Amino acid sequence: MDPVMFVDASTNAARPTAHVKLHGPDAFAGMRKAGQLAAACLDMLVPETKAGVTTERLDTLAREFILDHGALPACVFYKGYRHTVCTSLNHVVCHGIPGSRVLRDGDTLNIDVTVIVDGWHGDTSRMYAIGETKKRDRRLMDVTYEAMMKGIETVRPGSTLGDLGAAIQRHAESERMSVVRDFCGHGLGQVFHDPPNILHYGRAGDGMKLRAGMIFTVEPMVNAGGNAVKVLNDGWTAVTKDKQTSTQYEHCVGVTETGYEIFTISPAGLHQPHQTPG
Repeated sequence: MDPVMFVDASTNAARPTAHVKLHGPDAFAGMRKAGQLAAACLDMLVPETKAGVTTERLDTLAREFILDHGALPACVFYKGYRHTVCTSLNHVVCHGIPGSRVLRDGDTLNIDVTVIVDGWHGDTSRMYAIGETKKRDRRLMDVTYEAMMKGIETVRPGSTLGDLGAAIQRHAESERMSVVRDFCGHGLGQVFHDPPNILHYGRAGDGMKLRAGMIFTVEPMVNAGGNAVKVLNDGWTAVTKDKQTSTQYEHCVGVTETGYEIFTISPAGLHQPHQTPG
């Protein structure tokens, strides 16, 4: 149980382990810097994400921004991936690959970016609306963001991962939408993907109890239709089986002594860029 599941991150922060790392103030400071740069990258892309632009162009802009700020794009060459961001359009659930696809009026797009700043990973994603999107798609984006925040609001020492997942699932399903179960959030820090897995569904009171010092992502994917997905032959792109729209938001959070800290808040206040006029 708890005594064998947690380790002090100060002695092995950069090494993958089977245990959950508990981080101190220096780690939180590093995560703030990394998270803010990742969020600033998504802010920079808001005016660039429009009809007529290719997803490959957005990837190039993100890479240049990250390198110009003295950081590294974490996804480049990660498990063979060759791009800076993931660009997931319409019924793509996650891990969409940037390319020659031109954005069109009515598209919905998730951009997911991870940066490395002084060894620390900042990981975040947001939805972008291209032109005039369908009312149902706009509502799906709103519900996904609301569900993520309801999950994050459960985070405090002594709460459980089941509390977090149940809050997300309850809100999404109350709107007759479904939560994807094939992908989850994860521990984060000097390691890109670390324990624990953060499920976006569950039962309140179940699962691991949270402790101060934990750092992880909350990144629910919510579908307009059913929650079934499949991965395409490229080995990365996950899509809804029923081809209905899927949306996702992602924040990186740390558990504090009294609650939580979000490291990836938008510096420009563009947490939901699809709601930004123009």
